[in-house]
Amino acid sequence: MNILIAGDGEVGFHLAKTLSKIKHNITVVDPHSELLKLLQTDNDLLTIAGKSTSIETLKDAGVADCDLLISVLHEESVNIITCMLGKRLGAKRTIARVSTIEYLNEDNKNIFKTLGIDEMVSPERIAAKEITNLLTRNTATEVFDFSNGLLSIYMTRIDSDAVFIDKTVAETAQLYPEMEARIVCIIRRGQTIIPGGNDYYRKGDLVYLLVKPEGLDKVKELFKKKDFQIKNAMIIGGGRIGRRAALNLENIMNLKLVEQDKERCLQLLDELNSTMVINGNGSDISLLLDEGLQETDAFIATTGSTETNILSCLHAHRQGVKKTIALVENINYIDVSQDIGIDTIINKKLITASYIARFTLNGDVTSSKWLSGIDAEVFEVIVKEKAPATKDIIMNLKIPQGVSIGGIIRDGQSFIAKGNTRIESGDKVVVFSIPESANKVMKLFN
Repeated sequence: MNILIAGDGEVGFHLAKTLSKIKHNITVVDPHSELLKLLQTDNDLLTIAGKSTSIETLKDAGVADCDLLISVLHEESVNIITCMLGKRLGAKRTIARVSTIEYLNEDNKNIFKTLGIDEMVSPERIAAKEITNLLTRNTATEVFDFSNGLLSIYMTRIDSDAVFIDKTVAETAQLYPEMEARIVCIIRRGQTIIPGGNDYYRKGDLVYLLVKPEGLDKVKELFKKKDFQIKNAMIIGGGRIGRRAALNLENIMNLKLVEQDKERCLQLLDELNSTMVINGNGSDISLLLDEGLQETDAFIATTGSTETNILSCLHAHRQGVKKTIALVENINYIDVSQDIGIDTIINKKLITASYIARFTLNGDVTSSKWLSGIDAEVFEVIVKEKAPATKDIIMNLKIPQGVSIGGIIRDGQSFIAKGNTRIESGDKVVVFSIPESANKVMKLFN
């Protein structure tokens, strides 16, 4: 696929690096020529220095032969204009990053489609939704649903009291055959392990499981994870993510929001109904203690400073807060943040990649999720008639390295994939894959 990415920073560059690994033909347009040189040095892609709203620049970048134009600059008006021009110049499909939430209403999305913008993505809105999901399913470190929850990706940490520490995957499956879940990935000290039967579970591992709804209670029991009620929550940072999260949460829990900018506080007071808005510095620990940090069940840090978010979450954790969530913009900090005890990391680059990735895979990919802290993706794909995956049971299929078939949804019912499972046409299959193998595994289902 020929993909043209317009960006002015890390989101565009992260997308370019990720999609180039999947062997797409990537061209990046960015106004910063020095940054483009660094990007091109380490990646197999083309770069053009210039503004994406320039018709000549878009033509030079090959927009007429472009299968997908992605515009993810910080300024949404530039993204909208870029996609409008790109569509007129021949781009087959366009995606624009936006910040204004009202643009995402169905009626308004239809207006933008008439202007040439096929899809819009708001990382801030998706981040706020993830925060809401994590606080309503509080034993998970990361969670993502497929087919309205018929299967879910559930990520959690193996603590010292988990029943299967130092047991192999095969031993665990024999001891607990009733566990309706499949481990698709283990993260150990920053290393990604796609587990086979002889791999061991170790204390401190972060594990990704594919779980059926009825299997979640058993998973929690084996991991010694107990649900707890979140009555009181505190958000620091009243920007787009913090504001949206507050709107989602204020009717289901007691909520306090700490924001340093006085003018923004006044705007938040107008928009929020039951949230207590506090004008103050979110990194001021004495202020947080005065506002009841020790009585808080969940602490969410969404300021523009990654360092502030990490440090404030660590302090909240030490004060006994049960659930901490930090917005971490620097991907290099994700591993460290998870290792030092922060429950959940939210990263806008990964969120954007998750949304856009399904438009870059061949076949009917219905949803996808890039996993935090590792270079890997879980996606749901519809199996075509006479696809190679339907020819034999899973253990006999030629599955590429770095791929794990986790579960299947058929006729409204879900089940965990096993070696003797046979995939049928029309099935929705949930697959874990590293980027290099994504297109290879798609050939199984097409």
